[in-house]
Amino acid sequence: MKDVAARAGVGLKTVSRVVNEEAGVTETTIARVQAAIDALGFRRNDSARLLRKGRTASIGLVLEDLADPFYAPLSRAVEEVARAHANLLFTGSSAEDSAREQELVLAFCARRVDGLIVVPASDDHRYLEPEMAAGVATVFVDRPAGQISADEVLTDNAGGVREGVAHLVAHGHRRIGFLGDRPHIHTATERLRGYREAMAAAALPVHDSWVSMGPTAPDRVRSELERMLAGPEPVTALFVGNNRITVTAVRVLARYGRPVALVGFDDFELADLLRPGISVIAQDPALLGRTAARLLFRRLDGAAGPPHRVELSGHLIARGSGEIPPTH
Repeated sequence: MKDVAARAGVGLKTVSRVVNEEAGVTETTIARVQAAIDALGFRRNDSARLLRKGRTASIGLVLEDLADPFYAPLSRAVEEVARAHANLLFTGSSAEDSAREQELVLAFCARRVDGLIVVPASDDHRYLEPEMAAGVATVFVDRPAGQISADEVLTDNAGGVREGVAHLVAHGHRRIGFLGDRPHIHTATERLRGYREAMAAAALPVHDSWVSMGPTAPDRVRSELERMLAGPEPVTALFVGNNRITVTAVRVLARYGRPVALVGFDDFELADLLRPGISVIAQDPALLGRTAARLLFRRLDGAAGPPHRVELSGHLIARGSGEIPPTH
């Protein structure tokens, strides 16, 4: 500040007023001080300034996997809301590992983020209680918090699957298989629940051989799908639990001798360009992210009250694959 004041020919107090955007300085003087700052190559230390105010103007976002197409629009929506509030966003992937989730969350807290948005990998978030008690606003998105009370923004997963399975039933299917993600994941178990409820509502049996839960690795999905399609009474339709499983299922079915109806959970790029187009239960990841971020900033702005649970609906997009009738 001394160097800036000397170059601009003003006092230290005037430099302080310009830097902190205080009143009482003429436009000519502001321009002269700013020119001196630019010429000397100085930058304002926002970290120090914000810490004096008790805020860092930053939030953390912990996702399952930054490379997953589902999380790209969610992350972008959070970033846009953060930017509108003049906040920076720090993002990391938990890789569906509870230890890595905790490591990331606590690393963000150690860097004094004002708030957190977390897609949980863990089912126990009591480690966050001291941070939340210290004022770190926290919102869980896509999946609920484990063993603590916190704001949550979720999709009605079971309801979406019920709609998708009912759609297959309406097109004549009675032997409907379900391929889902790992059973410890909240969204996977909710989608399986929706499948079982829809089959029960249609008075249809569910054989153990029609259901498979596990990793989304292509080799496992291919093996399980081929098993469901074999035997004297193979499934004639499939509901698959997420877009990664859907992509593998589409590849397997392209080589299968008979048409099989397919509905997937989550939309994906080019699904409408395939022949037939892939029918899906589409949720809105951008809306999930935007809703979670807005809820977080309401908390940061002082909104009190008990934790909120917001549940968003998915909707069926019928493109052709879910409308294929059974052939046997």
